[in-house]
Amino acid sequence: MSNLIVVGAQWGDEGKGKIVDLLADKFDVVARYQGGHNAGHTVVIGDHHFVLQLIPSGILRLEKRVVIGNGVVVDPAALLHEIELLEENGISVWERLFISARAHLIFPYHRSVEKAWENSDQRQKIGTTARGIGPAYEDKAGRRGIRLGDSLDEDNFRCLVQMAVQEKQAALRARGSDLRMDAAEVAEQYLGCCRRLRPLIVNTTTFLNQEINAGRSVLLEGAQGTMLDVDHGTYPYVTSSSATAGGACTGLGIAPTRISGIVGVSKAYATRVGNGPFPSEDNSATGEVLRNCGQEYGSVTGRSRRCGWMDLPVLRYSAGVNGLDSLIITKLDVLDTLGEIPVCVSYEVEGAHLDEIPSQADVLGRVHPVYRTFPGWKQPTFGLTRYSDLPKEARLYLEFIRDQVGVEISVISTGPEREQSIILPGTRLEKLLPAPLLSP
Repeated sequence: MSNLIVVGAQWGDEGKGKIVDLLADKFDVVARYQGGHNAGHTVVIGDHHFVLQLIPSGILRLEKRVVIGNGVVVDPAALLHEIELLEENGISVWERLFISARAHLIFPYHRSVEKAWENSDQRQKIGTTARGIGPAYEDKAGRRGIRLGDSLDEDNFRCLVQMAVQEKQAALRARGSDLRMDAAEVAEQYLGCCRRLRPLIVNTTTFLNQEINAGRSVLLEGAQGTMLDVDHGTYPYVTSSSATAGGACTGLGIAPTRISGIVGVSKAYATRVGNGPFPSEDNSATGEVLRNCGQEYGSVTGRSRRCGWMDLPVLRYSAGVNGLDSLIITKLDVLDTLGEIPVCVSYEVEGAHLDEIPSQADVLGRVHPVYRTFPGWKQPTFGLTRYSDLPKEARLYLEFIRDQVGVEISVISTGPEREQSIILPGTRLEKLLPAPLLSP
């Protein structure tokens, strides 16, 4: 049995799309366990740039089957659009995608509620994508959500939508909004989408466990990152789902005892989108260099990402929360031109020294990072595939991160394409995979 979780070890946008695509070749099934279409996983294959928002990155491996689990919230129109784009580019989807009947739906009123919250002077601004993901999860937790499987009984579905629209319009009126929605129109629009998706709707928990019982392997893919987890992240500046490894079991219905290992993905520096504390953020011209060299703009929203330096307290915390077996470092080549590279090793706040992350976001927002500065290598690492070819300074930088976090580094990404990767031999990751991950 080999069932591996891939999790973001920072604030999301770590390059998980490429890594899942790289690893997916060794697995039979790739399954997405949380998030919505606010997450963009970019995979580059030759001249093609694929931005996947809901469908797992494994769909690009043409013989693999992929699953959208019950922990994901789904905008059916967005999903159909994504399917159509893939099909137009020669990627078959209809025969290989399975969607959980228990996945909750995102409706137009979720987007309206989210925008009203973000624009309210009475609430702190989180910096959401305003795609309705948070309110959809709120309805799920409040036991008033509508699930994809509900569309199979169309009369009941219309009643559920009618009740939901009435409730949301009353809530929006209380906030001064005069928004009006036609419940019947919304229901028919969504039923049209759900009818098209009906061949893909299954009990994915049963499907995945049957696959595992038959000896097949599953790669479990999350969205966002550890520091955006609703329980373990920089609350309230987080996403609304469980982005850590624990969310994989609840988001797919796979028992923890069936998980073989967990791999974390981290950039060689750090980025964050939206509001909230970011101790190692660099607002100087050097931070702008990271943004431009790393093309740090959201693949879904186009928003500029906040850029900064590797934060070891964050990475150590992530390793502990997720139980990381292995670490994959992406975008090492973005640092190639720098003369020196700071690494945040700890924090100071009000005269006190902190080696770990405080639970309160306001305290984390006041900390001062303590840096150790490393010499840059000032030579290209782009596209390298052998560790021995890395400059000595780059190897020292990576080995310091490995030793400080206490987790092996198994893969180093040196560019956006599959083959632009350094695969280190003899790692724990190699033992966790169903088949050897050989350098391309």
